[in-house]
Amino acid sequence: MVSTSEHLPRRRDALRQFLSDQRVWLTSALILFALAIFERPQAIESTNFAVAALIHVAPYLLFSIGVAAWAGATGADNLIAKAFTGAPLVMILLGAIAGGLSPFCSCGVIPLIAALLAMGVPLSAVMAFWLASPIMDPSMFFLTAGVLGAEFAIAKTIAAVGLGVFGGTVVHLLSRGGALSDPLRDGVGNGGCGGSKVRAPKPVMWKFWTDGDRRATFAKTAWSTTLFLAKWLFLAFLLESLMLAWIPAETVTKALGGTGIMPIVTATLVGVPAYLNGYAALPLVGGLIEQGMAPGAGLAFLVAGGVTSIPAAMAVWALAKPRVFSLYLVLSLSGAFAVGMLFQLWQSI
Repeated sequence: MVSTSEHLPRRRDALRQFLSDQRVWLTSALILFALAIFERPQAIESTNFAVAALIHVAPYLLFSIGVAAWAGATGADNLIAKAFTGAPLVMILLGAIAGGLSPFCSCGVIPLIAALLAMGVPLSAVMAFWLASPIMDPSMFFLTAGVLGAEFAIAKTIAAVGLGVFGGTVVHLLSRGGALSDPLRDGVGNGGCGGSKVRAPKPVMWKFWTDGDRRATFAKTAWSTTLFLAKWLFLAFLLESLMLAWIPAETVTKALGGTGIMPIVTATLVGVPAYLNGYAALPLVGGLIEQGMAPGAGLAFLVAGGVTSIPAAMAVWALAKPRVFSLYLVLSLSGAFAVGMLFQLWQSI
């Protein structure tokens, strides 16, 4: 018979494991609990904001989750991985172009990113897609053209592809020494968000629903991916709602006004914790430009904010190891600054 003293360590270990597994949900719950006590109206508003944001991105998430689960269940992940073979620079260019033209937000594309990395697709090509994707999409292009003009929309599209190529090339050079091997966090890619790693080629079964094991794989991957994304995105949107409520837009306006190099530097740094999504940021940037802000600073703000906004950054943090996340931020900052400088130089010609 097991004594009480032997049960206690097991219970503590089980509790510790539970708290570790549910730390993201618990963080969201604690934030809402504190708001409910000290700022009840904000608790309701933040909850509504987070739920509405999840509903807004749901179509993209469902499609991405379905593709990732389908690839794992059919065995088509091997074919997808083969599609990313060839000259590294060609893969980087294609990944950047695909990211700049894709309709996915930075959160909706996470399941595909995890699946590609788990399949052994080079991080350089994936990073090119990853960096370019949140900056531009077809609907964003037309909205940007309507608010800021066609020239600005074209510049933002070129910036998206250029940042992808820049980031992918840097990662390719660093990867030669093996510094960026195995970029996914433990548990992601081996039954988590991206499906299992491909260690041996398996035959593709397109009609996977006829096989019980493959149906189970599809369901398990889809469900685990959904839970993974839901907990991180809910927390991200919750934090975004608080930034919207407590950081006045006038503060951002004052920080980004003026011309020269410093506004571009400031815009790049302010874009890191940008609390506005890409669509909401357009009118703000348009107003700042009308008040005299350099267009290069506006573009730097949109690029840096798009890649490093709270939802995007938290999605990357949840998926990749710290060194990859740090590199992601460095590439975003340096790339956004370079884009702003080049656009400002083009404007002055």
